[in-house]
Amino acid sequence: MNEERIPSITELGDPSKPKGAAGAEMLTRMNESHKDVTAWGLSHIMLKGSENVLDIGCGGGAALGRVADSITTGHLTGVDYSPVSVELSRMNNSALIEQGKMDIVEGSVEALPFADESFDFIYTVESFYFWKNTAASLKEVCRVLRRGGNFFIIADIYGDAELSEKSIRDVAKYDMLNPTRAEFSELLSSAGFSEVHIHTNDGTSWICVQGVK
Repeated sequence: MNEERIPSITELGDPSKPKGAAGAEMLTRMNESHKDVTAWGLSHIMLKGSENVLDIGCGGGAALGRVADSITTGHLTGVDYSPVSVELSRMNNSALIEQGKMDIVEGSVEALPFADESFDFIYTVESFYFWKNTAASLKEVCRVLRRGGNFFIIADIYGDAELSEKSIRDVAKYDMLNPTRAEFSELLSSAGFSEVHIHTNDGTSWICVQGVK
């Protein structure tokens, strides 16, 4: 009996900006494949429940749904520059949107469509390595974060980690940004963050970079 061949994420298109039906399929797979690193990274974010939270590069919306469990009187916003991501995130979080607890908008990290100091917490999961204009984008993040607020970069690779051969190939194939821990600290400090803390997970190549404004 012939087994159905399951395409990999990379065969479904460009993961930096999913498009069309194949892009929606990719995002659904990413929601599943990234759930462990997402859970680990988000465990570093301590919320009281009243915060305004922004997810940059919200993809399929799984992280937003997870963070929503910790928000009571606060509000969540997702932003992504892929229309397919926005549509799927809205579908996956439709109940929260209807309740007025969440908004999901189309926009780029290079020009975030929000006022200065709009958010208490900002995070990005498995998205940072696709940011092209890194310095300007980080300054935009700093701009919309309130004084004393926290920004978290969550990823399953970093430059001085021991990476698999596949991860090394993907970094080259998709021209992914892959800073070392020291380079992360320098990037966030240069963007205006007053403190930078680096969290890694033993036995993995996972990283959670925390910037305090």
